[in-house]
Amino acid sequence: AMIFSFSSNHYVKFYWGTDEILIPVYQSLRELFAKEEKKADDITVCINFSSFRSVYTSVTDTILNHSNQIKTIAIIAEGVPERQTRLLNKLATTHSVGIIGPATVGGIKPGCFRIGNTGGMLDNIVRSKLYRPGSVAYVSKSGGMSNELNNIICRNSDGVYEGVAIGGDRYPGSSFIDHLLRYNDNPAVHILVLLGEVGGTDEYEICDALRTKRITKPLVAWCIGTCASIFPFEVQFGHAGALANATLETAKAKNAALSNAGAHVPPNFQEFGTTIRLLYTDLVSTGHLVPRPEPEVPKVPMDYTWAKRLGLVRKPANFISTISDDRGEELTYNGTTISDVFKNDLGVGGVLSLLWFRRTLPPYATKFIDMILMVTADHGPAVSGAHNTIVAARAGKDLVSSLASGLLTIGPRFGGALDEAASVFTNASDAGIEAKQFVNDMRRQNKLIMGIGHRIKSLSNPDQRVEIIKSYALQHFSDNSVLQFALRVEQITTHKKSNLILNVDGCIAVCFVDMIRSSGAFTNEECNELIESGCLNGLFVLGRSVGFIGHYLDQKRLKQGLYRHPWDDISYLDPSSTT
Repeated sequence: AMIFSFSSNHYVKFYWGTDEILIPVYQSLRELFAKEEKKADDITVCINFSSFRSVYTSVTDTILNHSNQIKTIAIIAEGVPERQTRLLNKLATTHSVGIIGPATVGGIKPGCFRIGNTGGMLDNIVRSKLYRPGSVAYVSKSGGMSNELNNIICRNSDGVYEGVAIGGDRYPGSSFIDHLLRYNDNPAVHILVLLGEVGGTDEYEICDALRTKRITKPLVAWCIGTCASIFPFEVQFGHAGALANATLETAKAKNAALSNAGAHVPPNFQEFGTTIRLLYTDLVSTGHLVPRPEPEVPKVPMDYTWAKRLGLVRKPANFISTISDDRGEELTYNGTTISDVFKNDLGVGGVLSLLWFRRTLPPYATKFIDMILMVTADHGPAVSGAHNTIVAARAGKDLVSSLASGLLTIGPRFGGALDEAASVFTNASDAGIEAKQFVNDMRRQNKLIMGIGHRIKSLSNPDQRVEIIKSYALQHFSDNSVLQFALRVEQITTHKKSNLILNVDGCIAVCFVDMIRSSGAFTNEECNELIESGCLNGLFVLGRSVGFIGHYLDQKRLKQGLYRHPWDDISYLDPSSTT
């Protein structure tokens, strides 16, 4: 389980082989033990990843309140104040809790468990044979050198049984001798390895244990930092404790002392692996060490992202996108960077043309798109979409829900006629059909002519939106064939009834077709595909969303209550009295 006090309880996914497992996350250890009561006895190790600012508080809480269950705490943080470290060490000793660290990479028991990132990536785990126990146990201060030891030991013996990096601070929570004594008393361990360093006197405790025979198993030891003697001044190496304040604390002196006490100390670090190999070979040949049978090397699941980077796998993408890309240094719309969008003042119409049509249209065309969005933005509160939006807003619904309520009314009878109007007028115009014949054909088929007719507007009361769109198209488009055909149809339909005019939907539809055809950016086939894809209805949806949102905000601003339709506007019919 994981403890993370800054969020509510949840689960985090991790790989277990090729499968994914869920690890529970709690806000405190107290909550963990309460929720996992049946497993509490099995919870004995805490790996603390807190920063140096908060690790003292969290470790203190763990020791004071949970030392009856947590028996080992690994502190990963570097830079923990030495005073706090000494207080933690004293508290841990009082409560019989073992501490690894601070400033440790962790430790590993091959075939069982590893703390932190010890051993590195999974492929290195396999190369260093850390997937099964060997016969050699080591202890060091350096986490980086621990990984080096894993490699050296596996190449010169049957591998690591257990390894711990106690951390490079001046006051580590556990010492070399603590772990070497554990290893010495473990019958599965046959060779002990110590990698000490310049600074401190912990290695002399090991010398005493060797002389008193408290350590009886062969020990290969080396203290790094022998190069310090070539400097005319004292050298502070990477670890806080890697500084010799006296002759006894130099690596040279400690190597000599270990050798005199009976440890196997090579002449230099380059011979360290050779010393391990000679000792291991001798133990095997004399029968003191019987190597375990080598198990099958486990297959290492490779992360897909890593494998793809190496060129080892490929798979078809679940999605294909050609209109935008946010992976580079700058967002692009159809290959145009967002900075160029503003630099060239493309506006909403220009952005829409890049994202919808994957073209950079001429300024007159992008302005026409802007005009479509402006004239379709709203048509008062009485139309069905605005009405639905207002009713939903007054019912306490949120903006998105109210907007969706209005948008769902868009269809053949309200705002959704643009695509069909464009298709019908374009096909008839391209076929060379006369306007009168077209009207008669639609009447015989008992079909409405989409884009013709208005409930209020008429020849004597024209829709100014239509006039604005029509005038702009006639002035700026090089070809107005479909618009001209629609106007001829209007002349015929208005003879029957004056309100059967070319309405705003029809005018936008036919002018849009003329615009994309005359722009030179599309073939006729591409134009037909755009119409069939529903882009014209999309323009109406986009434009009218502006108005619907306006109505929503208006109702909220006016603090209007729940709407109830007046009963006197409803005809209540008694089924028993109707015939």
